[in-house]
Amino acid sequence: MNLPPRRVSVAPMMDWTDRHCRVFHRQLSRHTWLYTEMVTTGALLYGDVARHLDFDAIEHPVALQLGGSEPQDLARAAKLGEQWGYDEINLNCGCPSERVQRGAFGACLMAEPELVADCVKAMRDVVQVPVTVKHRIGIDDVESFSFVEEFVGKIAEAGCTTFIVHARNAILKGLSPKENREIPPLKYDYAYRLKQVFPQLEILINGGVKTLDEVELHLQHVDGVMLGREAYHNPYVLAEVDARFYGGTAPAKSREAVEDALIEYAAAQVERGQYLGAITRHALGLYRGVPGARGWRRVLSDPKRLKAGVSAFEEARAQLRASAFAERDDAQSVAAA
Repeated sequence: MNLPPRRVSVAPMMDWTDRHCRVFHRQLSRHTWLYTEMVTTGALLYGDVARHLDFDAIEHPVALQLGGSEPQDLARAAKLGEQWGYDEINLNCGCPSERVQRGAFGACLMAEPELVADCVKAMRDVVQVPVTVKHRIGIDDVESFSFVEEFVGKIAEAGCTTFIVHARNAILKGLSPKENREIPPLKYDYAYRLKQVFPQLEILINGGVKTLDEVELHLQHVDGVMLGREAYHNPYVLAEVDARFYGGTAPAKSREAVEDALIEYAAAQVERGQYLGAITRHALGLYRGVPGARGWRRVLSDPKRLKAGVSAFEEARAQLRASAFAERDDAQSVAAA
């Protein structure tokens, strides 16, 4: 498979970027790289593998993000990911949650670059797909560039060539995961400097990016940009990615066309017993900024309305039409006055 470069990607986000979310995002962009939620090695080695790893073929290119710190467990989990068909195995060295810390992985691994290098080598020894690392620029009050420079250098020696840099420190005690995404200051220049120091490596930047104009600016300094919550809350931002960053010539799909594809997918999933709300929750932001978007969200997040099945989309779309007509009537009234 000839895969596109990771110029634009959507971040792995716990409880959000599940398989339904990724199918939805793929309707908006053919080339954006997609990442799973973090899956721990224990969940794969001792749990329901299919539940964690099943995905739709339409999702390619798609990466599996793993959480763990034991090299051989990660190797076994990475091998499962490759066998399941994932295009990349990504190691989480950036999550600051206390639960993850108790498992001795995530951002706290940045304090143990030799262990991370061993983990990367163990995975690379058993898979052919790329093994990548997502990390922060520092932990707690360690803010020197040399810290992240040495971390990346050590992991690169183990054969990792792609690093996704969340350009904030991780505060391991005292801040929630949400606060860790907002309070530590962004230092994009650290990611830029990593690319200068390691020009042979693929460096992606993550953190606080909201527009494709910002993506374009970052791409002047690094190889790729990872969108996070903006891609989830305002998913239509992905619609222009293919044309703008991958040379795509097809016009961007309209919101209505994306909705039609989502309805077809949802109908098939509901037929198999899937709860409709597990799918519609990812599309609540599709019409963000469009008149009637509030009604759209209200209908598709209401368990009572969702009991009607995919016909709930008809009611949600009616909310959009009613608001559009009201806005047109208001505009005509103003013009007549």
